[in-house]
Amino acid sequence: QKFTTRFMSRALLLRASRYSLAAPSLRPLSSLSSDFSISNNLCDAHCHHRRHYSSTLRRQEADLSKDTRTYSGVELPLTTDLKIFKPEEVPNGPYPVFRVLNEDGTYRSSTVGPSHVPPNLLTPPEQEEAFHLMTRLQQMDSIFLNAQRQGRISFYMSSTGEEATHIGSSLPMTLDDCILAQYRETGVLMHRGFTLQQFADQCFSNSSDLGKGRQMPVHYGSKALNFHTISSPLTTQLPQAVGASYFQKLSALRSGSSTSPSVTCVYFGDGAASEGDFHAALNFAATLETPTLFICRNNGFAISTPTDDQYRGDGIVSRAKGYGMYSIRVDGNDLLAVAAATAEAKRVAIEESRPVLIETMSYRVGHHSTSDDSTRYRPASEIKRWREEDDPVERYRLWVEGEGGLGEERVQEIRDEEKINVLKALSSAEAKAPPSLDSMFEDVYKEKTAGLQRQERELMEHIKKYPERYGSVGGH
Repeated sequence: QKFTTRFMSRALLLRASRYSLAAPSLRPLSSLSSDFSISNNLCDAHCHHRRHYSSTLRRQEADLSKDTRTYSGVELPLTTDLKIFKPEEVPNGPYPVFRVLNEDGTYRSSTVGPSHVPPNLLTPPEQEEAFHLMTRLQQMDSIFLNAQRQGRISFYMSSTGEEATHIGSSLPMTLDDCILAQYRETGVLMHRGFTLQQFADQCFSNSSDLGKGRQMPVHYGSKALNFHTISSPLTTQLPQAVGASYFQKLSALRSGSSTSPSVTCVYFGDGAASEGDFHAALNFAATLETPTLFICRNNGFAISTPTDDQYRGDGIVSRAKGYGMYSIRVDGNDLLAVAAATAEAKRVAIEESRPVLIETMSYRVGHHSTSDDSTRYRPASEIKRWREEDDPVERYRLWVEGEGGLGEERVQEIRDEEKINVLKALSSAEAKAPPSLDSMFEDVYKEKTAGLQRQERELMEHIKKYPERYGSVGGH
């Protein structure tokens, strides 16, 4: 109720009354509520765990050769065979999880290697850039979450534990490919070029926010980067994505081409797959034969509901056959596997003009959002185990190290650099003025309707009547 009251006051009187909480300096994390200690100071925790990571992996060396992996209490087979299943194909048993790297960053078998390395990860600078992005995402999540705890922003959602899914799935994409996200795909937008300052401006709803303060935090969007603005209602982006993809197909046909040169990629969580829009979208995509990539982030939880309370079938990927779709399941903590699977799915989608369902298997290390305390429905030991034993950023770092790059000193330089950059962006965003108040009524229609003009007039009269409550707002 407290959150709702705070958010509504910000949304409905957005520029009429600046969300006037004091902006204290960042306090030590130990002074924050212990209920939320799991996600706080995440990057420092990662550094601590990395010092013990090699010894932990040595103790588990025998487990690296196992042919199965447990996700959300279900043991699934692992495979190094990059195979997009056709609708008429059914695996013997559960759909396998495609994996390239072990948790220690080594190749899973002699049958995988350079052939599974994405073309844009072949050189040391490219490999370092991907690590930069995942580290940037970790630092931003840690610092912005802390800022929300202090009341400096009203809401935040972290992506901890899913960084490899973000960057890996984004690597095969170009700006011609259309992206529709849910709300936990920050790294995808970051990889496409959205800056730390743009992220910070959006979360603070200031005058530089591309959305002019009309969305709650983490609802990013960028026309220039072909990334549709995120919306709060769950799963609405899926049928919208099919429409965008169908437009791509029709545009190609009108130009004389049999297939579209680009795809529409839409992201969603395992919980969203329980919504009706999921089924409608897959059916439309299959029957219209659109080049759409459906990427399901199966991280084990739909807020507080574990997957074993969501479905009884073989995850989400098994549903593809019922709609006549291609499909693949991949280890979401393995950046190389996600990139290879997405690239192959994109090839199939373009060449066959057919949709592909990708299920990435991972674990949501952070809370669902700042409105959630996940220790109330899962043990802290489980979170700790995933963080220590299967950190996707650390797995990728170990691979790059094995390829001859990213020494320990350089890794620490990158962490420090990204931390400083995030703090600078946050401070700059916090100091900016809110958008102009009259911009609240713009961009709804090309011309302001009589109804909008009436609402604008009534708001101005209300502010004029109670000046002591609003002071100077948005330049008025």
